[in-house]
Amino acid sequence: MTRHFLKDDDISPQEQAKILDHAIALKKDRFSDRSFEGPKTVAMIFDKTSTRTRVSFSVGISEMGGFPLVIDSQSSQMAKSESIADTAKVLTRQVSQIMWRTYEQSNLDEMAKHSTVPVISGLSDDYHPCQLLADLQTIKEHFGKTEGLTVAYVGDGANNVANSYLIAGAMAGMNVRIASPEGYQPSGEVVNRAKQLASGEILVNSDPAEAVSGADVVTTDTWVSMGAETEKAQRIGDLEPYRVDENLFSQASPEAVFLHCLPAYRGNEVTAGVIDGERSLVWQQAENRLHAQKAIMSFLAKNS
Repeated sequence: MTRHFLKDDDISPQEQAKILDHAIALKKDRFSDRSFEGPKTVAMIFDKTSTRTRVSFSVGISEMGGFPLVIDSQSSQMAKSESIADTAKVLTRQVSQIMWRTYEQSNLDEMAKHSTVPVISGLSDDYHPCQLLADLQTIKEHFGKTEGLTVAYVGDGANNVANSYLIAGAMAGMNVRIASPEGYQPSGEVVNRAKQLASGEILVNSDPAEAVSGADVVTTDTWVSMGAETEKAQRIGDLEPYRVDENLFSQASPEAVFLHCLPAYRGNEVTAGVIDGERSLVWQQAENRLHAQKAIMSFLAKNS
């Protein structure tokens, strides 16, 4: 059976833990996993602009002995409405895995339905599962565990990163708190799924101070996601009380760390004093995209 990684719970909590351990090991010995020796080719399709996803997947595939094939969807036949099914049937005969950074989650579902090789989400409007593997790796490296820790996400709680924090954080045994204003809170479907997976607390409210109080990890994301640029002024006004500044961050645990998936907009969702402060792990987190994605690609190669 072909395994895919389209959203965070496409793997089990036990598999997630093994993937994180492998990611940490790969960081110490970057060329120890040669799953794509040949070289085998991995297709990387981009509907959305990218820095970290493109660089980390390209470098990771190369370090695993493979060849990263970058496909800009706008310069391919996909831009002329060739179906996802037909695209999958072509790629699956020539490449070993497919990574797609796209808009609708249904795009990934359709690609996986017609692919006989693993399909990985590089991001969709609903979930960002590779980012969460990197975040959990960063947390585990710093604290030595994920179980029992509390993460507070403050800001736009209806976006892909917040959704993935709910699901992946619950799977990792963390307490997950989301603080967002009305209209920016995660869907009931995502919250209910997180509660099904959780061994600890799942909290969604509109009070950032309550969410951050005593938390081990404080995180946020841009207030204006790709595709929401026309709503910029409205979003900034609505979300301004949810800025992670020094005062809010001080209400977390004295040992708390700050994470941000980047790109960051200092002065909007976070102040420079927090993201550039000594307890910020954002650069370690960004590097860990490389190692975590190598680990999930290795897992899929071995289990498909």
